[in-house]
Amino acid sequence: MRTVRDATYEVLRERGLTTMFANPGSTEVSFLATKPEDIDFVLGLHEGSVVGMATGAALSEGRPALVLLHTTAGLGNAVGALATARENRAPLVVIIGQQDRRHLMAEPFLTGRLEALAGDYPVSVTTPGRPADVPAAIDRAYMEAVTWRGPALVIVPMDDWDHEASDVPMTPREVLRASRPEAAHVQRLGDLVEASENPCMIVGAGADTPEGWAALQSLAELLGCPVYQEPFGARAGFPQDHCLFAGHVPAIRRGARDRLDAFDLVLVVGTSFLRQYPYDDGLLVDERTTVAVVTADATEAHRSPAQVVVLGTVAATIEDLAKHLVLRGRIAPEPTPADAEAFVSENDVVAPLPGPMTAQRALELLARSIPATSVVLEESPSSRPVLHSVVPARTNMGFLSAAMGGLGFALPAAVGVRIADPGRPVVAVVGDGSSLYNIQALWSAAHYDVGVLFVILNNGRYAIMDRLAEQAGGKPAWPAFTAIDFPALTRAFGCESFQIRDETEWTSFLAEVGPSLATRTAPVVAVVGVVPDLEY
Repeated sequence: MRTVRDATYEVLRERGLTTMFANPGSTEVSFLATKPEDIDFVLGLHEGSVVGMATGAALSEGRPALVLLHTTAGLGNAVGALATARENRAPLVVIIGQQDRRHLMAEPFLTGRLEALAGDYPVSVTTPGRPADVPAAIDRAYMEAVTWRGPALVIVPMDDWDHEASDVPMTPREVLRASRPEAAHVQRLGDLVEASENPCMIVGAGADTPEGWAALQSLAELLGCPVYQEPFGARAGFPQDHCLFAGHVPAIRRGARDRLDAFDLVLVVGTSFLRQYPYDDGLLVDERTTVAVVTADATEAHRSPAQVVVLGTVAATIEDLAKHLVLRGRIAPEPTPADAEAFVSENDVVAPLPGPMTAQRALELLARSIPATSVVLEESPSSRPVLHSVVPARTNMGFLSAAMGGLGFALPAAVGVRIADPGRPVVAVVGDGSSLYNIQALWSAAHYDVGVLFVILNNGRYAIMDRLAEQAGGKPAWPAFTAIDFPALTRAFGCESFQIRDETEWTSFLAEVGPSLATRTAPVVAVVGVVPDLEY
C-alpha cells in the first residue's frame, strides 16, 4: 500500500524540499522513523534555531525550505522566528506534528491548539480534513510559500502517515507567474521621472537579487542620482561600494526629511516608504516631494504613503523603466558621489592599540579581511550603524539581518545560509547579549561542519538598552553580564573559540582565518572584547 508518508516524500522530492530542518518529538516519529536516505535531516536544539537555519537557507537559495516542528511546544517556541521569516520574505514549508486524530476530541497529552498559535504571521495554516489530503496540503503550502513569500503551515496528526494515499491529483503541477510589468505602469513611472529635476532612490530588501542590483545600478547611472538604503533593511538593495550609494536613510522623521529635503522625486524600490523608529512628529517628506514605490509585496504597497505604487516584479520594472527613459532621450549624466558615506580604506591603517577596541575599529579590521563575496549577517543593535558605515555590502546577499527586529536570528540564519551555499564566505556579527537568544545554533554548525565565522562583540551588557534608557532620561534597570565566559560557552557547543583582547590579536586572527572563509569546513567563534557603544 502506498501510504500518506510515501506520497509526502514524493511531493518533497518533486518540489526540491530535500533538506529538513527539525527539532522533532513523539508526534513526528511516525513520519521520520522510515525517512528515506535522500532526504537530509538537520537538527537544531531549539525551534528558534531550526526556523532561523531554514530562513537563512531559503533566502540564500531563493526558494522554500522545509521545517518540521513538534506540536504546541515546537510551534510555540518557533513563533518569533516565524514572524522574522515572514518579515524577511523567506518562503518556508512548515510541517507541525499533532496528536493522534482518533482521540483528538478528548484532548490527550500533547494535543496542540495549533491553528491560531502563530497568529497571522504564517501566510497560510492548514489542517487537512482527512489523512489522504496531507500530501496535497503540503504541496499547496509550497505554492503558497512561493507566492506570498512566507511560512506556510500544515498540521498533521501523527496517525495520518500510515493511511493509504489518494491517487487523485489535488494540486497543479506548475504555476506560471507573470514576470514583466505592464507598459502603462512603466509609462506612469517614466512620466514622474521625466518631470523631476532632482530625483533620488531608496532601495530595500526586495531588490536584493542579482537582477535587481544590475537593474538599479543601470537606472541610477542613467539618472546620475543618489541611492539610499532603507532604514532597518534586512538586506541590501544596491552595491554599497558604488559611487552613487549615499548611505542609509535615518529611521526618524526629522532625519529622513533633512536627508530627502533636496529631492523632488523619491523612487522607493523593493520596500515600503518609510519605516521608522522611534515615533516623531511631522511629515515624512516635504509636501512638494513626490513619492513613488515599486514593490512585489502587496503589504508594503498598501502601507506606503505614496502618490504612485507599482505592484509587480521589481527587477523587470526597473529594467523596463530604464529602457523607457533611454528611448525617450533621457541623457545619462556622469555618475558622481552624492554625499556618499566614506567606507573604510586600507590606507588609514594605524598602529594597533592595546586594550579593548571600539566596535568601529573591530569592524573596520574585519571589513578589510573578508572576501567581497561574503554574506555578513548582523545582530548587534548598538553597533549596527557603525557596521553599516564601515562594512559595505558589495554583492547580492552581501548583508542579511532580521526585518522583524527580534533577537536570535543571525546565528542560526548564518548556518542555514552556509548549508545552502557551501562555497560562499559567511560571517555573523552579533552582540554578546544577542548571541544568547539562540546560542544553541552553534551545536548545529559544529555537528554539520558548517564553516561560518561567528564574531561576538563582547561588551558585557545590553548597550542598546543602556543608550535608550539614557535617551529616556533614566538609567538602566538591568544589570551587566560581564561574568559570562563566552569562549567556554561556545566551546561547550563544539566550536573552536578564541578570546580577542586587543587589535594585535584581532589582526593576527583575521589574517589566519579571513583567507579560508570560502573553504572552511568547521565553524570558528571570535569573542572580541569591545568597549560599549556610547551613541545610537
